[in-house]
Amino acid sequence: MKTVVFGAGSIGVYIGASLLAAGADVSLIGRARLRERIARQGLLLTDLHGGRIRLEGAQVPYGEEPGELGNADLILVTVKSADTEAAAEAIHRHAKPGAPVLSLQNGVGNVDQLRKRLGDRAVLAGMVPFNVVQMADNRFHRGTEGELMVESSPLIEHWQPAFEAARLPLLPRADFAAVQWGKLLLNLNNPVNALSDLPLKEELSRRAYRRCLALLIGEALAALRAAGIRPAQVARVAPRLLPPLLRLPDGLFRRVAGAMLRIDPQARSSMWEDLQAGRRTEIDYLNGAVVSLAESVGLEAAANRRMVALVKAAQHGARNAWDGEALYQALSRPAKAGEEGSLPEAWEK
Repeated sequence: MKTVVFGAGSIGVYIGASLLAAGADVSLIGRARLRERIARQGLLLTDLHGGRIRLEGAQVPYGEEPGELGNADLILVTVKSADTEAAAEAIHRHAKPGAPVLSLQNGVGNVDQLRKRLGDRAVLAGMVPFNVVQMADNRFHRGTEGELMVESSPLIEHWQPAFEAARLPLLPRADFAAVQWGKLLLNLNNPVNALSDLPLKEELSRRAYRRCLALLIGEALAALRAAGIRPAQVARVAPRLLPPLLRLPDGLFRRVAGAMLRIDPQARSSMWEDLQAGRRTEIDYLNGAVVSLAESVGLEAAANRRMVALVKAAQHGARNAWDGEALYQALSRPAKAGEEGSLPEAWEK
């Protein structure tokens, strides 16, 4: 039974290569630059617990053509959210009818988009709680904890042994929409980390940046309450406790919430990686999703709207690191009538 990883960037390569190293039949589909790098340098997978797996380039079937989807018995979708529509079209055109699709993407709307195009094909939601950073020597490093979660379905039971052998067990959840929103709350730190230009552990150790995250999460929780959505707890802390916890002074935060800082010192957010590489980010599908939800229930998520503007400015060259206090002031300043979230000239770094 063959697994094909479609959109094999940092997460896709880490999951696909882990399955491959555990003996699964896996092919990866992604971009030419990564295919060439893997063929030349091979792959090194590492994690925060000291795990280390080396694969030579010849051991990793990595291509660019979606035709490989025709060989898949299971398709893992790991493309960025902006590419979901194109991925759905490629699967529709190339994949055999019986192959289920498991979305391991950020955000809350990707599975609906896939289902809309793929009709009766089985499409399941999944959630990846950990981050993976590409490092020197073609090393893909998992810097945070957590287990893969998937929408409960008998279809996934057949694949569980392969994922367990790869030390990536699939935890079934019936409340998957709540899981996705719970994960999105945590992903609101992605732009904070990206604009800080710091490793995650260092960024979260500083109260000024945590206050930014608390502000973003607070707006999201208000919108979720108004919409009647209760986000699931997908980390060590219940969603409603996150804002007050994040606002604690540094010393108290370390004592009360030290588990949140059990992060590999090398870990960074995928959005930081995207900005460094000059790639389009997922800001519209994270903070932008909060803005859209708030609007749908008659609320304003001003800080999240401004964060979208800041990251888009960074995508166009305003990429100097933000000091935590300056970032908080930019996000929390009083709203002006008619403001649409554009970036004032004074904010440019």
